[in-house]
Amino acid sequence: MSSRRSRQSAGASRISDDQIIELVTKLRQLLPEIRDRRSDKVSASKVLQETCNYIRSLHREVDDLSERLSQLLTTIDADSAEASIIRSLIMQ
Repeated sequence: MSSRRSRQSAGASRISDDQIIELVTKLRQLLPEIRDRRSDKVSASKVLQETCNYIRSLHREVDDLSERLSQLLTTIDADSAEASIIRSLIMQ
């Protein structure tokens, strides 16, 4: 069975072309790389590719910030006011 038939047999979970266009438009607005371009002519495949790249970059940024936070926490006294502030921020 082809993937198209598999999707059609899923019935209610099938996404219409209009919904796909709407979702791609929303993604386009969220992506700095595309949002800041002057041209509105960006293919859906380019939007999806840029979305994947952006998510990867966000993961790297989270990893980097986590590492920096870990290093910061090892350099301060666990009972200090700074440590208390950091713990409260993390718990939010």
